[in-house]
Amino acid sequence: MQKLVQNIRFSFRMLWKNPALSITILLTLALGIGANTAIFTVDYATLLAPLPYPEPDQLVWVWSKIHDGHNSVSAGDFTDWQRDSKVFQDIHAFTGANFNLATHGQPEYVPGSRVTPGMATMMGYTLSLGRDLLPEEGQIGKEHVVLLTHRLWERLGSDPQIVGKTLRLDDEPYTVVGVVAPGVADRELSELTVPLAFKPDQIAHDFHWLQVIGRLKPGITIAQAQADMDSVAANIAKAYPKSNKGWGAAVDPLRNDFISQDRRATLWLLFGAVAFILLIACVNVANLLLARSMARHKEMAIRGAMGATPRIIFTQLLTESILLALMGGILGIGVGYAMLRGIMAVMPERALPMEADVRLNLPVLAFSLLTTSLAGILFGCFPAWYSARVDPAEALKEGGRSGTSTGRHRLRRSLVIGEFALALSLLAGAGLAIHSFMNLARIDLGVQTDHVLTFGLPIPDIRSKEPERMTAYYEHMLDTIRSVPGVSHATALTGVPLYGMGFGMPFNIVGKPAFTDPSSRPAAGFGMATPDFFSAFGVRLVRGRFFTDQDNASALRVALVNEAFAQRFLKDVDPLQQRVSVEHLIPGEVRLGDAVEWQIIGVYHNIRQYGLRLERPEIIVPFWQSPWPSVTIGVRTTGDPNLMLKSVSAAVHSIDPQIALARPMTMEDVHDRAMANDRFTVILFAVFAAIALILAAIGIYGVMSFSVAQRSHEIAVRMALGSSQTRVLRLILKEGLVLAIVGSALGLIGAYFVGKAMSSILFGIGAIDVTAFLSVASILLAAAIVASYIPARRAASIQPMNALRSE
Repeated sequence: MQKLVQNIRFSFRMLWKNPALSITILLTLALGIGANTAIFTVDYATLLAPLPYPEPDQLVWVWSKIHDGHNSVSAGDFTDWQRDSKVFQDIHAFTGANFNLATHGQPEYVPGSRVTPGMATMMGYTLSLGRDLLPEEGQIGKEHVVLLTHRLWERLGSDPQIVGKTLRLDDEPYTVVGVVAPGVADRELSELTVPLAFKPDQIAHDFHWLQVIGRLKPGITIAQAQADMDSVAANIAKAYPKSNKGWGAAVDPLRNDFISQDRRATLWLLFGAVAFILLIACVNVANLLLARSMARHKEMAIRGAMGATPRIIFTQLLTESILLALMGGILGIGVGYAMLRGIMAVMPERALPMEADVRLNLPVLAFSLLTTSLAGILFGCFPAWYSARVDPAEALKEGGRSGTSTGRHRLRRSLVIGEFALALSLLAGAGLAIHSFMNLARIDLGVQTDHVLTFGLPIPDIRSKEPERMTAYYEHMLDTIRSVPGVSHATALTGVPLYGMGFGMPFNIVGKPAFTDPSSRPAAGFGMATPDFFSAFGVRLVRGRFFTDQDNASALRVALVNEAFAQRFLKDVDPLQQRVSVEHLIPGEVRLGDAVEWQIIGVYHNIRQYGLRLERPEIIVPFWQSPWPSVTIGVRTTGDPNLMLKSVSAAVHSIDPQIALARPMTMEDVHDRAMANDRFTVILFAVFAAIALILAAIGIYGVMSFSVAQRSHEIAVRMALGSSQTRVLRLILKEGLVLAIVGSALGLIGAYFVGKAMSSILFGIGAIDVTAFLSVASILLAAAIVASYIPARRAASIQPMNALRSE
């Protein structure tokens, strides 16, 4: 112990003796460890941390399953699961809901959820005020109670006596029964919860609209639960073959569906990127320490001559390295915290699951300590090993130029080559991400995003769902909006362009053999839109015609399909001579009606939907022939749509003062949100690649500077014998460029594997992208030239007589 303390004291003295070198090393380590700390914090919270619920391993998703695909659940299936399954302590269903909250001014839009009573208790939520929903409150007539999140309670004034008071939601009175304590519930989209009470006609098996979570009984495994649900689903399919033949059930751990596979892959790739940064930082520090050990060559020789064993010298130098690493690690945690705040600032909304509590905690700090220790050992061993192998007699005999060992120079150059190979691999990843993003930004969206304002109209469930009244309501609403100065087109539609047209529906092509198994039918996106939809969003017609106002309830039912639908299902026939059969969507009811035939009258250009990357088959029918209660309103304006929001809102409230505008956004905002995840990936890869580039440039600068300092005698002799400054400059630049070229060539191999790892998140490019690879290689070589030029200029300015006299 005493020896360790002595080594630490001596290490501090040596670090203090060369503050410039020590500060450079600490900053380099702080960058590497800080980047790793920041990304690991996000990865840990998202992918590794246990869920913030009691006994989280017991919580499972339960899905309806068809052809190994996961679907939402029908109310009939859910109630049968509740009754017949034997593996759950508790099982609950929920669905999203939108509410108009009455305020002193205009109504406020509040996202909420409807849940079967007791779900908050099952999930382990604690309540700061009041109680959970009671079982009897899941009955029709008793469901007008509400549970608030803590953040909504604060927004409503933080009234400690709010339990028992009444809020008006959708112009109906709801009694507040509780407030959930601050925590994970505040990260949900939903801000309030009301009971999910099934009406008799909602207990149907053919309309899938619920999400289901269950808590397994103690000791029950996922496999046992799956076997039980397979049996239950098979019995339901026998009882209801028309709706359930071919359908099953799937039981998954709760974590599985909280983050997409692409987002999961991106987070691990970013973690790999920062690991490269740490390796580059360690190589840099190893080079700096190796240079220092060469400068201390004579000191090590004297210590060896005085009896210090190689083991003692190795231990002393390794102690210095680990001490530097620990100090760099402390700085790195601070840098990591700053980077983490920056990452969270640019991270897209809802990019992480609500359970992800992204903050520095003990596991993250333990990771940082482990990373720091490994880094210290990694970059400290080589210099310590070389210094411990010093032959005192030979070193003292060499005199002033004892640090010019060819082996040591070879090692330092090898480290720089490795550094450039790592840097090029990381830069290639950034190049691929940027090229992919550029491809995605240039794709044909199928809609025009300029001068378009969108917002939802969350119509209360208590409103009439009669088609005639809904049609009259929206005709009046759209006419009023069109009368606003600066509005050229206004349309009502289900869904939002770039995010989907509302529903996914199975269908049949009329005249083709019918499917005996309902689960085998193909499916397509299905939505309703008023005739102005195509003009408002600039959708292009490929064949046939668009809807008109004459396509109303009394006219022939007509439909348009997109190019993807025509190419996949109507490839060898004339689409305009075909009809599709789709079950009728009944407004206000969660069941399907009888099949309805729609005559195809046109084919429109594909609209990019579902994350912009896919072109999926779609069917659009006239809104006037199949009205739906809650819609999106699209408004094309002649000026800035943001400036039109106030006047459009006034027009809406002149028709219906009880309705709030939900999520008003321009289509450019919608497009930005659709691009947000890819933009986030590009920003982080670019930042980390820039760090790697800077570290690589510092590395080659350090090697070339040290090389010039060690070769000053040789350079002076060359110049005394007639070499010009230009030839010396070219000599040093060539040496640095050769190192960079060799490292970059090796880095291309790593770039290929990086490309393969990133292939699932790239768009429009493969694992080998010549354009991206050549671009980043050029940037890296340019950085190497710049970094080598300064030492080269210094070498060319050496005065031969002064240098030789000093020798």
